[in-house]
Amino acid sequence: MNGSEEKIKLEHEAARLFMRLYEQRFGVAMRHIWHNEPARPDVSCYYDEHKLDLEIAHLYGSEAEAMLILGRDLGDKTHKELMALLRTPPQHRLLTALNCLIGNKADKSYQTDRVWLVIRNANPLWTRRDILQHLKALHMPKQHPFEQIWLIGDMQGQSGIVALYPPALSALEQG
Repeated sequence: MNGSEEKIKLEHEAARLFMRLYEQRFGVAMRHIWHNEPARPDVSCYYDEHKLDLEIAHLYGSEAEAMLILGRDLGDKTHKELMALLRTPPQHRLLTALNCLIGNKADKSYQTDRVWLVIRNANPLWTRRDILQHLKALHMPKQHPFEQIWLIGDMQGQSGIVALYPPALSALEQG
């Protein structure tokens, strides 16, 4: 499987997982997904019989961590970066990585009326609890194209989903 096929597979897995978890939590039907061209969000589906686009992202922490988690060859330079990175406590990297990911996605524009950002935590060193502890310190850009932002707490979805935006949704998570 090449990198592009692997990316599409990961996006579809994350979208299906999110849709199932969202449906279980809120009782709103989410059905039928299809992949989009690059100018549009990654995946489209039906949310309670209305079209909804999902931009999918995976939270690894760093390129070196992503390569390690995906089982790719690190190379000498990346291996050294990873060793230095691993000396930093994972919780310190979490907020930086999450803010960076959301900031990068916020700068994009999408050809759609309605888009949610779905982030799947792919770093086994971070837990849903870690994410909830850092929720108040999360930097949400003032301008972004997302109606809602969600995080799947782990690769398998066992810890559920966490609402990051809008503030009314994320306040429910804290309390």
